[in-house]
Amino acid sequence: MKKLITLSISAALLLAPFAYTINAPALKLSVDAVSAASEEAPAATAKPAAKPTAKPTPKATAKPTAKPTPKATAKPTAKPTPKATAKPAAKPAATPKATAKPAATAKATAKPAATAKPVATAKPAATAKPVTVKQNVYQDGVYVAYGNAYSKGTEGVKVTIKDGKIADIVLMRTNPKIIDNTVSNNYSGVWVAYGLMKERLLGKTRDEAAAVDAVSGATRTSTGWKLSVDRAFERALKVKPADATYFAGDHMGVDPEGKYAVFASYDANSLTAVKLYPMTSTGSFVDEKAYTAEQTAAIAAITPVLLAKGSSAQPVAGFEAESKAAINAFWDAEQNAKINNTSAYVDGFYSSYGTARSVGVERADVVIRNGKLVDVKLYRLGTNLIDRGTTAYAEVVKANAPMTAKLLANGSYIANYDEKVDGISGATESSHGWNQAVQRAFEKALKVPTAGQYFDGKFAGVDNQSKILLLVDVAADQVTGIKLSLFGTDGKLIADDKLTADQKTLVEQLTAGLLDKGVQLADIAGQEALSAAARAALTDALTNASKVQGTYKDGTFTSYGNAYDKGTNKADVTLRNGKIVNVVLTRVGMNLVDLGKAAYAEVQKAIPQLTTSFMSAGTKEGVQQVDAVSGATSSSNGFKTAVDRAYEKAELVKVDKAAYFDGIFIGTSTDKSVNVMVTVKNNVPVAMTVYYLDKAGKVKIPEMLTAAEISVKFEIESTSNGKSLHKYGYHAAVFGANDAEKAVSAKVIEAITSALATASK
Repeated sequence: MKKLITLSISAALLLAPFAYTINAPALKLSVDAVSAASEEAPAATAKPAAKPTAKPTPKATAKPTAKPTPKATAKPTAKPTPKATAKPAAKPAATPKATAKPAATAKATAKPAATAKPVATAKPAATAKPVTVKQNVYQDGVYVAYGNAYSKGTEGVKVTIKDGKIADIVLMRTNPKIIDNTVSNNYSGVWVAYGLMKERLLGKTRDEAAAVDAVSGATRTSTGWKLSVDRAFERALKVKPADATYFAGDHMGVDPEGKYAVFASYDANSLTAVKLYPMTSTGSFVDEKAYTAEQTAAIAAITPVLLAKGSSAQPVAGFEAESKAAINAFWDAEQNAKINNTSAYVDGFYSSYGTARSVGVERADVVIRNGKLVDVKLYRLGTNLIDRGTTAYAEVVKANAPMTAKLLANGSYIANYDEKVDGISGATESSHGWNQAVQRAFEKALKVPTAGQYFDGKFAGVDNQSKILLLVDVAADQVTGIKLSLFGTDGKLIADDKLTADQKTLVEQLTAGLLDKGVQLADIAGQEALSAAARAALTDALTNASKVQGTYKDGTFTSYGNAYDKGTNKADVTLRNGKIVNVVLTRVGMNLVDLGKAAYAEVQKAIPQLTTSFMSAGTKEGVQQVDAVSGATSSSNGFKTAVDRAYEKAELVKVDKAAYFDGIFIGTSTDKSVNVMVTVKNNVPVAMTVYYLDKAGKVKIPEMLTAAEISVKFEIESTSNGKSLHKYGYHAAVFGANDAEKAVSAKVIEAITSALATASK
């Protein structure tokens, strides 16, 4: 009878990136029988919530929206349209018009347990002293909350509260779909605010967090984050306020399919206004001037129903599909507004796998908000557990889009999944695997985890160099079976009946050893490399089975080393569970095209050596320990830098949430005729140099340039000061005194955009 591996390894150890290198010591798996410059300024009509902190009262200081406008302004149409709010200072940051009841009343403020009676006015008395909380009234945990919404999205936080203080915090600036933006897509004034505000908020109590200063140039965003933090603390109260159900203010919601967004305005206990917006396929609001007759009619018919009935509204006749989306969007806004949000899940990104097979496995990357699926990407992995993309079976490739749509329409995984009813014809097995992967991702997101460290089922694991595939059966945190297969030199699995006698013996020895000792399997004499690969494959399988989300996202991430006037070094790094499973190193010229045999001979020689060394090292830390190749020291270091930056791009929770890497980066125009080199300091583009290229990708000499090219080059380079944000480092636009200059500057702007993309985190 086969012995069982008891999986008592801790999730933290299991997910530590350095543990996956097959050259590292084996994980200590205990065994019984076997063993990841400018922001819109706040409107002058509102007093910024950045100043609610002078000698705070028990609660008044915790509400940055201390002076909302009167209830009379709370009409369904009072919410600014996306177009209107997109202009600077078009909308108060902290005092939305739709807030119907002043937060100064006792009803509009939440009273923390064991604190003094709330002050009757929102403005704290000059002689008031901060309250000292003698007992912790907050429940430890992770809480997500959002600030007041406007047309660009909203601010949000994911706060870990421990002993009444902020133990960890993730700051979010979301897009209109309420999914966290890439930092560089935000206002430039916000770029530096992430790090500064995180530093100011860490370790603070609720009152102390309300008192921190806003970041200059990002006042509204800073205020939004502070309001989000306060709301997170409110949600963490062990005893919720008896006199308030909602956070007073404007709250936004989006249906999972991204068809409609709702702005819902609340006072402490009731809905006061609703505004409904159709969304584009790219996730932004449709301009009201561009509404179709059908959209105008749907909005007019559905809005009053939402205002009257909220999430319990019934579909409007003739607008059933639109009503369903609008009601779902309203429900989302309502959940964001509720003080006592009862979602069983923690908002965020999660990734998981379906049932593994000898031909591969399905993976799903999802984003969950308020217990609903709001974004999902589906992958079909091959036997090496690397995404096959369009090379997967044709029917599986075709099934991806309809299965994605089906899951989003459902807003979750599909319970009681039936392949005949719910599966995509021609790809029922893959659609079942995707649904199962989404279901497991939801289980990872639970606030109260289910029992056990691992999911039950069959999970695949492959060492990072694709030598061994394991199909591992897990039940009740025990490994109950292992099927081991060897890869051939062609990268394909060797069929059992094609194994040599020696290979069959090796497979039997490795399988028995893994079942008996787990990742503590001893090396088989003469087969040390495959023994290490077997341990790594088991670690990979158990990580894929884990209920804990890892430190890094899986996938391929492209990054660059520092550039100079001959080109740069590029790395395409594929990660799984924080381990490098593939890496492609390329020396590119000024046009970002692979130089191939035109590269320096020493670099050509170094690339295969470095590729082998990086794969052997397997981790971010290991790559940095790889010795430079003699004769190609600069390029070796450039490739190591590129790999390090690829890891930073893959971080699930950004350690340094900045817009750009520091360094020198190049980009090109679409036609490869212009190169712009951008220097980034303190995560901000501060200097730019323009190069014009010939058809071979070589830099043109000055004598070859036209008057328009010289003029545009001078404009770009003369506005570089090397210290602060470059004039064209944010939302660069075409310029020129004549058509010739405008034509050249258009290409230069393309190159700047390209360079900033290579520099972006």
